Amino acid sequence: STFRLEPDLKDGPGGLRDLDMLRWLGSRVLRDGSYDCWIAAGLLDAREGEALDQAGELLAQVRYGLHLEAGRRQERLLFDFQRVLAERFDYHDNAAVGLGVEQFMQTYYQAAVSVERLSDEALRRLADRLHPPPEAESLDDAFQRRGTTVEPRSAKLFMQHPAALIEIGMYIGSANGIAGLSPTARRWMRQALQQNGGLAENAEALLAFRHLLQRAEQAVPALVALARQGVLAALIPAFAAVSGRMQYDLFHIYTVDQHTLRVLKQMAAFAGPDALQKFPLASEIWGRLDTPERLLLAGLFHDIAKGRGGRHSILGEAEVRKFAQRLGLDNDAVEQVAWLVRWHLLMNATAQRQDIGDPEVVRVFSEQVGDTDRLDMLYLLTVADIIGTSPKLWNGFKDQLLADLYLAARYRLRGEGDVPEHAEERAAYCRAKAMERLCEDGLDPAEITAIWKGLPMALFLRHRPEQVVWQTRSLLAAGGRVPWVTVLANSIRGGSELLILASNRDGLFARVTTVLDRLGFSVQEARILGAGSGRAIDSFVLLDTATQAPASTERALSLQRALQRTLESETQPRLPKWVLSRRLRHFQRSPQLAYTPTTYDSERTQLALLASNRPGLLAAIAEAFLEAKVRVHDARIASYGERVEDFFELTDRSNRLLDEAHRQALNRAIYARLDPQLPSS
Repeated sequence: STFRLEPDLKDGPGGLRDLDMLRWLGSRVLRDGSYDCWIAAGLLDAREGEALDQAGELLAQVRYGLHLEAGRRQERLLFDFQRVLAERFDYHDNAAVGLGVEQFMQTYYQAAVSVERLSDEALRRLADRLHPPPEAESLDDAFQRRGTTVEPRSAKLFMQHPAALIEIGMYIGSANGIAGLSPTARRWMRQALQQNGGLAENAEALLAFRHLLQRAEQAVPALVALARQGVLAALIPAFAAVSGRMQYDLFHIYTVDQHTLRVLKQMAAFAGPDALQKFPLASEIWGRLDTPERLLLAGLFHDIAKGRGGRHSILGEAEVRKFAQRLGLDNDAVEQVAWLVRWHLLMNATAQRQDIGDPEVVRVFSEQVGDTDRLDMLYLLTVADIIGTSPKLWNGFKDQLLADLYLAARYRLRGEGDVPEHAEERAAYCRAKAMERLCEDGLDPAEITAIWKGLPMALFLRHRPEQVVWQTRSLLAAGGRVPWVTVLANSIRGGSELLILASNRDGLFARVTTVLDRLGFSVQEARILGAGSGRAIDSFVLLDTATQAPASTERALSLQRALQRTLESETQPRLPKWVLSRRLRHFQRSPQLAYTPTTYDSERTQLALLASNRPGLLAAIAEAFLEAKVRVHDARIASYGERVEDFFELTDRSNRLLDEAHRQALNRAIYARLDPQLPSS
């Protein structure tokens, strides 16, 4: 991809090798390899030749600077060199326009895109000259089909009727098999955009864009094609500002404009033939949307204010309001789209950071959403945004987490569902459902009741009946033996589920996380509950770190055995010595800690920890808890590339809120492990 985080200046798409290809072909097929020769042959125009020359000059300068900084031949623009080259090229951090390195890389990406697109255009035109395309077939008075592409019937159409720049998109991706724009159409588009301004204020163009959006998923191929040719940037000036805009991190692997287009493509995929299997809930929701064009517009604008400083969701809301009003949308549509842009992060943040099994969390979320139409669109935008950021971020656990929140909120907004809200009633409901299923399988109710007698109500509040069924079977199999470890390779939570019955002693969380880290498992969620008689029940939802999927049966069994051995031993396992990867070394930041009371338990303190990602992070944090004499009761883990946001529910060893002394001790312990350069006070 042209937009990879560490691009190859020479051999990557849009690199210097693309320009070499033009020169080589020009020398072979034309008189020589110069741009003038391509222009004289009618395969480039003067502006295109000038743009290629300027872009090539920039790439050559960056490559020369890269060689100087590396002290050797180096073609990939690695993170190691991006910041220092940004300074060399006089780009500096600015609150209004972002980091200097982001500005520098945006300039590079725009040059690379120019090289990639213009060289591709020239080669296509040469191919058409050597091998003439099919004869044109008229589509209407304005457009004609040529093979699988569409083009204007007149070279003057885009100049005389700017709205045609949008109207041509109505033919792309339609049932007649037109896949894109012809080379001629792309050339005339660029010429029209260079000579005519004011598309953003053209009433006919805005109306045509509104009609295009109303084609729902069929509009997406056209939107991608129009973005590639600069038409979207001309129609929506704010889109031009994020074209080629990268974010200097490992979480966002695409530039903002490419991420936006991937979000739109993912939305269209919800209507595709594979969606029912891959995204069953999203497919169902998409199928009942009355106004999918509003969702597409929200997707187009959700990140449009990135890089300006301030909160991009708030700035983006203002942008989409202005544009939606120019489109002539009614007030209801304007408000709905503006709300989606403003709150596009709400659902993922709620699911990742809060306990969605808590009715109060669901109530607050539902009231903020307001109605089921918004909820439907917010769910689809959230899923598309995650996948469009990086496909690796999507996994079964996150899928199930968002689905659970969606369904809980939908039940509340519609006044449906038979799950009570009050804690005692919810626990009784879970017990009844679990008992019913266990008895159906032939288990003795008396044995089940005896097992449950020592279990806290929180176990039935924080787990589904299906989970309680599996946990009860595991506890019956334990027969009172402690420690007892069971792993369910593939659970309803979208990951592997780990259940531990052990003596309730401090340091258990640290021992378990050390083993999990050593064996290559990442914790998504953890719950630690007292079980009476000096015992604790710990439950974890895990993913295989390498695959970001539930563990195989063999891996699950290996983990079970390793944990059983560790917990039977009195020796504290040592953390393995991990080495930071080259990429992660550039993104190590000071940890940030924030303490607040939990929403439902006045005796627990919630710690929100923002830290740089690294191997062994959770195990190191668990060691810090042990050193500071702090107990963990609940953990939710979220990774975002080079950073993590972890949320823990904590008490002191007397199960009380953390006082200032405990907080300071924990701060020192965490800083010592995650940021040794900082002072400990």
